[in-house]
Amino acid sequence: MKRFTLWALIVALTLPTWFATQALGQGFLLVEESGRRVAHPLPRPFIVRPTPPPATSYKVKSIEMNAKVVDQTAQVQLTQTFVNTGSRQMQVTFVFPLPADAVVDEMTFMVDNKEYEAKIMPAAQARSIFEGYVRRNKDPALLEWAGLGMVKTSVFPVPPGAERKVILQYSQILRRNDRLTELTFPLSTAKFTSQPIENLSVRVSVESRSKIKNIYSPSHSVNIERRDNKHAVIKLSAQNVIPTSDFQLFFDVSKKDIGASLIAYRPQAGEDGYFLLMASPDIGGEVAEAARKTIVFVVDRSGSMSGKKIEQAREALKFVLNNLNEGDLFNIVAYDSSVEAFREELQRYNDQTRGEALAFVDGIYSGGSTNIDGALTVALGMLQNEKLPNYVIFLTDGRPTAGEKNEMKIAANAAKNNKVDARILNMGVGYDVNSRLLDRIAVQNFGISQYVRPNQNLEEHVSKLYGRISRPVLTNVKLSIDVEDHDGNVINRVYPRRIGDLFAGEQLVIAGRYKPSGDAKVVIKGRIGDEKRSFDFPAKLVKASRGENYAFVEKLWATRRIGEIIDELDLNGQNEELMEELVGLSVKHGILTPYTSFLADENSAQGIVSRGRILDETRRQLNRLSSAEGRAGLSQRAAKQAFKTANAAPGGGGTAGLGGGGFGDFGAAAEATAKDASIISGLAKRGVQGAQVFEGDDGVMRVTDKVLQIGKETLYKRGKLWVTASTRTVDLKKDRAKIVEIERFSKSYFDLTKENSKSENAVFAQQAQDEELLISIRGKIYLIK
Repeated sequence: MKRFTLWALIVALTLPTWFATQALGQGFLLVEESGRRVAHPLPRPFIVRPTPPPATSYKVKSIEMNAKVVDQTAQVQLTQTFVNTGSRQMQVTFVFPLPADAVVDEMTFMVDNKEYEAKIMPAAQARSIFEGYVRRNKDPALLEWAGLGMVKTSVFPVPPGAERKVILQYSQILRRNDRLTELTFPLSTAKFTSQPIENLSVRVSVESRSKIKNIYSPSHSVNIERRDNKHAVIKLSAQNVIPTSDFQLFFDVSKKDIGASLIAYRPQAGEDGYFLLMASPDIGGEVAEAARKTIVFVVDRSGSMSGKKIEQAREALKFVLNNLNEGDLFNIVAYDSSVEAFREELQRYNDQTRGEALAFVDGIYSGGSTNIDGALTVALGMLQNEKLPNYVIFLTDGRPTAGEKNEMKIAANAAKNNKVDARILNMGVGYDVNSRLLDRIAVQNFGISQYVRPNQNLEEHVSKLYGRISRPVLTNVKLSIDVEDHDGNVINRVYPRRIGDLFAGEQLVIAGRYKPSGDAKVVIKGRIGDEKRSFDFPAKLVKASRGENYAFVEKLWATRRIGEIIDELDLNGQNEELMEELVGLSVKHGILTPYTSFLADENSAQGIVSRGRILDETRRQLNRLSSAEGRAGLSQRAAKQAFKTANAAPGGGGTAGLGGGGFGDFGAAAEATAKDASIISGLAKRGVQGAQVFEGDDGVMRVTDKVLQIGKETLYKRGKLWVTASTRTVDLKKDRAKIVEIERFSKSYFDLTKENSKSENAVFAQQAQDEELLISIRGKIYLIK
């Protein structure tokens, strides 16, 4: 009798919140065994201790996915290299779950250039194979894909130590919703590899007869190259990674100068829904011509800027001066105890003024105290034309030590002197900076703060920032959404709060809530130069979502909302209502903030179950916001900015950066990414699964595997019991009458899995042999034992 034995070592590294990273995967192997049962690891968090290599195991060495999308049709080629890491020959089949709703044909399967038979199995037939494996091996690992179709090949041999390269080619009709086309690729199946994947590459080329506008991946941080308005290449590359999520990509097309698409998600019909709006200008079109702008660079030359910092500041200034656009207005303000301007008035950019300004920069040297209030007063006083987009890049490495020193008064003075709604973009350098002051100035002046750590290059950060604001095309952007038969604006809690400007080559990503459902009209207004312009687009706000395909919209909104809440608590003091909302969002979505990370502590959290005690602990943790300076102050505010500008939901591949018309914390993100990569690789090689990594105030990276994000659920580990956000407060003894107990792998268990969604079965697949799961499904609470 044949048995399907899946050798699977799952190392699911899901990074939370502000230090999210991506994890990747693809098809997997079923090892064909005859007449014997082989023990195998279950998909659960654990640490692998040194043992002799098992008789049968494999690793995925490399994955390469190439797709060519023409309008709505995708030609896909998957190349995957497996290595037999066991001690004997394996007879295997290759299994590839098909994307939901995929229409696949023209399939070819090759192993080392030899073609093998491969069959496309519909969902019902595939389910019997998946369930058969689960029943025979008492392993729920494959439940996640029950309900999907699959490709299954004939058997081929893999000798011990040998590599096999498999190539799967197929064509697919992509799902389209209005103008929005979606490509989904099942990467997460490669989490069954016994070791991290050494190299992973994804390349998607998109070609359209209509102009391509927005391109967005909610699952991973991707690089987008666009040579014209009808072609784009999307790339993803990673090394030493372990998969947790599938690759998801959206793009839309439009003939208009500004293109926009809206995704609506409403999990509960009686509650406000969530929406995500993407907007971008036409590449190479009339609107992409950069508007003239005004920019004033304000640079700290106090004594603390001596050495490498002042050298990098000079080079950063030179970069900006060499890349201004003809006709821009500009000036430079250098300050220490006193304030000195390049010219008394704004200068029009040309070869002569550029040369004179470069000479002024060469004469900037460090010395003296720090008069922040005086410098901002001089800079803002130069700005007179509100019809032009106005930007102040403000650089400092310390706290105010000359002139006005009170941070509340300095921020108020800046807001009073800002007559033209200029955006003040702060760059805090080093740990001595008063980060709360910079955030206060940014909030009141339509800007944002970024932070450069001591070991980072200031010039690099300034050049990145300027590169993104160098070509504004639609300024002073306003958004409204109208629904038929409903008066007034129907949206609320929209983030970012102030959208600001739309830049050439960039894309706005806006998240918010909505009340009424129905056919809607999205209206985006702004200025192109001196001319007021308005663009409108059709959209649909759904009454209730049928599936969970767009569940990432809710999590992205929650991430940004958490950033806004922390900002309000930081700048305006503690507020009971806001603290309750912060806790609720953090618990529901598993978003570990610096003030709710105690929820990941299995031991302490068992004693902090009641809402009152959780609020007390959160209140105590929020007292750390009193640190305005030092490493703790900077780390907290860098994390806050990453929440506010997130472009991907936690657990996906998002990265801090330009988000929704804001300017992300490049400094914090860069350092976190480097640290995360090192830690993740080390954890993966040690076999730690489900780990979440985050940075403490002291700069130390901490790891927890007690909070997992599986699909739309958040799981919390309590001893041998996994609970969800909705069952955390259920008492197994007091609430016994409400709980339905089900034995794993019983008939009732499989009846339940047949009714489950893909994400619900993914939660079931996470449960190990010696663990229990308390979960609420379709209005009932189940204890899976």
